[in-house]
Amino acid sequence: MTEVLHSPPTLLALNILASTTEAVIAINSTNHIVLLNPAAQTLTGLSLRQAIDQPITTIFKGQKGLLYLIHTAMSEGRSISDRETIQLSRPHAPELPISATASPLFTDNGHQEGVILILHDASNLRQLEQDVQRVDRLAMLGTLAAGLAHEIKNPLGGVKGAAQLLAMELTGRQDLLEYTAVMIKETDRINEIIDELMDLSTPRPQALNDVNLSKVITDIVLLQKQSPDATDTRFILQLDPTIPPIIGDQTLLTRLFLNIIKNAAEATTTDGKITISTRIDTEHHLTRPGQGPTPFVVIKITDNGCGISKSVLKNIFTPFYTTKNFGSGLGLAISQKIVSDHDGLLHLESIQGQGTCCTIHLPFKRDKK
Repeated sequence: MTEVLHSPPTLLALNILASTTEAVIAINSTNHIVLLNPAAQTLTGLSLRQAIDQPITTIFKGQKGLLYLIHTAMSEGRSISDRETIQLSRPHAPELPISATASPLFTDNGHQEGVILILHDASNLRQLEQDVQRVDRLAMLGTLAAGLAHEIKNPLGGVKGAAQLLAMELTGRQDLLEYTAVMIKETDRINEIIDELMDLSTPRPQALNDVNLSKVITDIVLLQKQSPDATDTRFILQLDPTIPPIIGDQTLLTRLFLNIIKNAAEATTTDGKITISTRIDTEHHLTRPGQGPTPFVVIKITDNGCGISKSVLKNIFTPFYTTKNFGSGLGLAISQKIVSDHDGLLHLESIQGQGTCCTIHLPFKRDKK
């Protein structure tokens, strides 16, 4: 049995450690783990049996960042933190960004008998930072789009008008009319891209009304089932019928869910399955100055399709970035902006070859203020 801490924790201290949401790990002077509270077990994915009395080099094998913090606190007798760079490796779950603090543990007579390691899940913070960065990029693109639209739309209209006039003069010349048809079609496509860009730069004012999310999603699924992309796809709806309508722009939210559900359908093949669920989030709230906390409605759209590689996932919200043969690459950027304009959050998780989960948080607003 390895050395234990000289001062055994009191019952009150154990109750506090069991109740806190912070992950707390105690390490003795021989670098063995002697305490792992429930929050730490959940965060690390390790049970007491797996961790207690085990050396930190075994439990945190290959995790240089955490081992450095523990070693520094142990050898120098000072606290040290890393709130940005540590990725926690877990046995049966993806890596998790965390913030970590290692502090020396002293006895009453000043003798150091170990280290206390406190870990905190930083994934939500990282996600918020990424959301802010994406919004900033969209704002820059919007400024560029506003200038381009004016410079391109007028001459583009002239090109289309000239092609239409030429088509009228070429009546009966089917071989040449094919060229004018292509010209008109392509100018329309460019015009649509410019209109999508303008949605990012100068969106129309929101038309706020009561939006029944269950009805919006059900209607979209009903139509999507008729799409060629979804003929072999099974839709599973787990919509909470007790969620009342929320305040939002129904046209924009319909566009948002249509885009995400359509992407999910395109990603699935034979035996495709798309699960859509809604629930009230009781853990997170939107807080505005002078207003009470507002809970979120969480909408999850999960498919068992081809998934997205890590390299693609990093750029998936970048305007004009697309892996499709057809498409402008603006769909997810616009979806992100719709969610942001509703004071919400949009997050994508994906494993290549297994599927994708899109999670949308929308404030559960009940008035138009």
